[in-house]
Amino acid sequence: MALKCGIVGLPNVGKSTLFNCLSNAKAQSANFPFCTIEPNVGVITVPDERLNKLAELVHPEKIVPTTVEIVDIAGLVKGASKGEGLGNKFLANIRETDAIIHVLRCFDDPNVVHVDGSVDPVRDKEIIDTELQIKDLETVDSRIAKVQKQAQTGGDKQAKQIYEVLVKYKEALEQGKNARTVTFETKDDQKIGRELFLLTNKPVLYVCNVDEASAVTGNAFVGKVQDTVQSEQAEILVVAAKIESEIAELETYEEREMFLSEIGLKESGVNRLIKAAYRLLDLETFLTAGPQEVRAWTYRKGSKAPQCAGVIHTDFEKGFIRAEVIKYDDYIGYGSEAAVKEAGKMNVEGKEYVVQDGDIMHFRFNV
Repeated sequence: MALKCGIVGLPNVGKSTLFNCLSNAKAQSANFPFCTIEPNVGVITVPDERLNKLAELVHPEKIVPTTVEIVDIAGLVKGASKGEGLGNKFLANIRETDAIIHVLRCFDDPNVVHVDGSVDPVRDKEIIDTELQIKDLETVDSRIAKVQKQAQTGGDKQAKQIYEVLVKYKEALEQGKNARTVTFETKDDQKIGRELFLLTNKPVLYVCNVDEASAVTGNAFVGKVQDTVQSEQAEILVVAAKIESEIAELETYEEREMFLSEIGLKESGVNRLIKAAYRLLDLETFLTAGPQEVRAWTYRKGSKAPQCAGVIHTDFEKGFIRAEVIKYDDYIGYGSEAAVKEAGKMNVEGKEYVVQDGDIMHFRFNV
């Protein structure tokens, strides 16, 4: 499941610093490497401590974590929707992503010039929002022009439904609101909305880039951002990119843990960001464990056993018979698959079983 998050932000907000931290393998534990597949694209593993604990019991040949692709999208400027700066290329890059990581500058530093002359993360957010909203409004207006006549004069029920969804989006966008603030009650309307692929409908994670003193508690800038995004289905993460770059330079896991402890953080901002991006996409992980590998597999939250079997191989889903499921805590508690079976803690589940995060799965199939 190839998942892609785009990092966006105005110039000089710390966006590239954050991306460079993500691109350094030392920023995460040794088992979670990073590889660059293009100058501005990285495949980053999702930190999952459960893999290491399972590996201690199973002793596999390798550990395979799950991944998220991060794209460093060039800094946006006013007028991008009209072609300023990278313009349409920037917007096309965002359209290709599943979610947006929006970096906002929430620190004062006279040595780092702000493109608009002063630090104001709410204004910065609105600049990018406006450019994306203008592009979305173009998309909506274009679609309305195609379906309006059918919806208003013909007996085409589907055209009428699409038109009503489009009008709702148009009203919100014209009020300066993002498409993600619009809610629909029926699944059909929600599906129509998703299929429009609007830029401001993508899930978003706002990363407030703060100074070292605000890394744990946040600051007034962060508070303003929190107040502004209350109506959106969005998550906020406080990260000090400068500290993250220092952590990335440390050689050992122990040094990084000591550094984090000294400043009052339990986990690096980079790890928190990757995990938050994973949650943002409504994803969970099931695990497989055997002598060849201990592996994490990505699936959409709420998926049933056959769908998750298909994540491994399409044949597994086509010929699904049953799933043998061990809860992670049971596996760790009993120490082995054999001990779990002996204790009667392994469940046999059918096609209607909804897979839970951390389930250790073994699929039986026949094709």
